[in-house]
Amino acid sequence: MVDLPCEADEMGLSPDQRAEAAAIADELARIARSGKVLQGSIVTRRTHCGRPGCRCMADPPEPHGPYFQWTRKVAAKTVGRWLSREQAEEYRPYVENDHRMRKLLGRLEAIGLATLEADPRTRRKA
Repeated sequence: MVDLPCEADEMGLSPDQRAEAAAIADELARIARSGKVLQGSIVTRRTHCGRPGCRCMADPPEPHGPYFQWTRKVAAKTVGRWLSREQAEEYRPYVENDHRMRKLLGRLEAIGLATLEADPRTRRKA
């Protein structure tokens, strides 16, 4: 077990904030136990090759694809990998879990900010 710098009981949280933090912790733990977290996005792409006479250039055009791509940021650059349809379906919940975790962490940060702003010791004197 990892020692945390502060436990919820020691912090100046209201009962509502404690309850929300506990619910967030439960959901984060459920996601972590699944082990299914993957940063980035999975997108579906259709392309045009531009060759004269190709169906993608017809009227109406019929683009090539669908192709599935997983993209993410590495050292401030977007990198990607092509996936099969099956892989895209399998890994989409991993990406959704990552997005959900980030939203949950944002809610925890909002609780922390509200607690700090409510602390009379942090207010400036006029």
